[in-house]
Amino acid sequence: MTQRPPHTPEAPAQPAARANASPTFASLLIRLGLWAAGLVIAGLLALLMVVGVAMVVAYPNLPDISDLADYRPKLPLRIYTADGELMGEFGEERRNLTPIKDIPKVMKDAVLSIEDARFYQHGGVDYLGILRAGVANLGRVKSQGASTITMQVARNVYLSTEKTYTRKIYEILLTYKLEHMLTKDQILEIYMNQIFLGNRAYGFASASEIYFGKSLKDISIAEAAMLAGLPKAPSAYNPISNPKRARSRQLYIIERMEENKYITAAQAKAAKAEPLKLRSAADKNNLHAEYVAETVRQMMFAQYGPETYTRGLNVYTTLQSSEQKAAYRALRQGILDYERRQIYRGPEKFVDLPTDPKKLEEAIDDVLDDHPDNGDLLSAVVLEATPRKVVVVRQNAEQIEVTGDGLKPVQSGLSDKAPPAVRLRRGAVVRIAQTAKGSWEITQQPEVEGAFVAVTPQTGAIRALVGGFDFAKNKFNHVTQAWRQPGSSFKPFIYSAALEKGITPATVVNDSPLFFDSSVTGGQPWEPKNYDGTFDGPMSLRKGLAKSKNMISIRVLQAAGTRHTQEWIGHFGFDEEKHPAYLTMALGAGSVTPMQMVTAYSVFANNGFLVQPHLITRITDPKGKVLVESPPPEQPTEEQRAIPSRNAYVMGSLLQEVTRSGTAARAQAMLKRPDLYGKTGTTNDAMDAWFAGYQPNLAAVVWIGYDTPRKLGDRETGGGLSLPVWISFMETALRSQPVVVPSVPEGLVQAGGEWLFDEYANGGGVKSLGLGDSPAVGGGVTDEKRKILDLFRN
Repeated sequence: MTQRPPHTPEAPAQPAARANASPTFASLLIRLGLWAAGLVIAGLLALLMVVGVAMVVAYPNLPDISDLADYRPKLPLRIYTADGELMGEFGEERRNLTPIKDIPKVMKDAVLSIEDARFYQHGGVDYLGILRAGVANLGRVKSQGASTITMQVARNVYLSTEKTYTRKIYEILLTYKLEHMLTKDQILEIYMNQIFLGNRAYGFASASEIYFGKSLKDISIAEAAMLAGLPKAPSAYNPISNPKRARSRQLYIIERMEENKYITAAQAKAAKAEPLKLRSAADKNNLHAEYVAETVRQMMFAQYGPETYTRGLNVYTTLQSSEQKAAYRALRQGILDYERRQIYRGPEKFVDLPTDPKKLEEAIDDVLDDHPDNGDLLSAVVLEATPRKVVVVRQNAEQIEVTGDGLKPVQSGLSDKAPPAVRLRRGAVVRIAQTAKGSWEITQQPEVEGAFVAVTPQTGAIRALVGGFDFAKNKFNHVTQAWRQPGSSFKPFIYSAALEKGITPATVVNDSPLFFDSSVTGGQPWEPKNYDGTFDGPMSLRKGLAKSKNMISIRVLQAAGTRHTQEWIGHFGFDEEKHPAYLTMALGAGSVTPMQMVTAYSVFANNGFLVQPHLITRITDPKGKVLVESPPPEQPTEEQRAIPSRNAYVMGSLLQEVTRSGTAARAQAMLKRPDLYGKTGTTNDAMDAWFAGYQPNLAAVVWIGYDTPRKLGDRETGGGLSLPVWISFMETALRSQPVVVPSVPEGLVQAGGEWLFDEYANGGGVKSLGLGDSPAVGGGVTDEKRKILDLFRN
């Protein structure tokens, strides 16, 4: 019999399944996860469908990028000196196309470090970079971008800057297309030449020249890091306008270069400590050939039209960079020296300066923006002014104290009796300049203008040209466009004409008064004077030219004949109609340009040959292929002979005397060499000041005057104003040049210490002029007076 187990109380019935009756929290999470996953999958599928549709629809419509395989961006017109220094660039985009092989490694390293460290690893879109940027952006206030260099090329070359999903899709598709068709080096080359970097600079080669004034191949780690910071925001990180922000980004890029193992810790430390020297308009090493560059631009536009600014033409000129810099410095210094002797005209403007420091800085920045620096003439605002001390502030908050001799040019403006418009006081906008001793002085913007030009006499090559005090202020090129009276600097051409009429350096001419009444002149009576108002009596022709005696020149012109002389000066390249055949021609009353004067004086230096000045030697395309070549002539031909060689030689002897013992004796005294020739020139009432002269291998002319002619001053002369500029230039230009002694041409003999034409060796030629004349020519119509009347009327 089977035994039953002991009775056990029956347990209460349990629910069949608790989970089925009431869901747990964990199960809810699982369900939500599955639901979210479903949504993500659905979203991804939808996105893939959108991308797929976009690829089907958009990819065929993407722009043709085959032309990037032969990358030809818009390239500016670039103008160079004979020794290869860039002096001008014209075009909307300032760019210097540089092959990837010529871009220095340090520049590429800096760019890759900050813009796309995995450039050579990803396929165009850097997914790791996108993920890293997304994670970084979760914990940052500022977002971190994830655009690769290839994406930037796609955007910058082909797409707009609008931020839409459509444009982004096009950017990604175009990125893949670029990566498929081009090599990594080709893409990087396009990027580094195409990217905008501020100040109208496109590409790093152009930016290096604009910001640092040096070739890209010569930049340091610190400079490369500064340039690499520009693509993100060229205006925000511009080292000129925003130095603090630019410096901060530069330091960050140096750190990134170290992290990426492009530089060592020691190199990074040195780069961070390296002071950067930015290029500025006041830099004394700047070429300042703006007038020449503009002249070339006009010539090129006349030939090539609008393509001038996009074709990438390179123009090589005859200019010598060292001489151009010397000419610019010499002319500006000469004008500023003259300005120091003028009455102070007062500050350029007055502004009310607030007391609040922040508002004060803003007010100063605003007013100085409207009064930019003019080369080495810097703008500043007066903070305090007393007769013994003036404190000024610059735009960078730098305060400068001016005392002592630095206040002499503005002493009248510090007087209590100075008119309100002239008086220096708080809020006055002034100009300051650094002296040769390194101290500061307050000065003013010059109103007077000037011109300088130098050429090689044998070839006509223009070696230096400065058309005015400041191109930004006055674009009128005084070398080629200013028609002015040459004054006494024109006398050598009168004397040259006279040599052909039997007058010799030994001819004695009377420096005595002359008077021509209205019956002779046909107008107002004329009583010419010497500059110093004195008359020295009889003297040789040589001495008369050396002392620039007006009476001597008039009598020489009388003897040579005004008609003959007018025709003769045409041999030197002058316009005969601008020099009427009157006796006033003897005093340089006609009209010339400085370019005409340097061409004419070159005839004396060049053994009698007239060679027209020229500026361009060759033109090339961006790859260096020569399109036009115009080498200077090796030797002038007889067809270019203007005057006999013996005439040029004798005139050289006379002009050498001017620089030895005459009105330009300072030339040989300062430069300490005998092979200098020239003539000072001061017009009536001292409205124009000239010096024209040469060394046998270099001719140069200086002019100073006001655009609207007015007196320079009772004591201002060509010898005092223009000659120092010429000497300063020649001091640089002739530094390594040996002394040249011209050979004596045929047809000359020396007698009594003077060079004479052969036919006058035995007592021929004109012995004297004016020794039998009455001091005054007037009264009855004598034979002498009738001859003078005919000279005026002819």
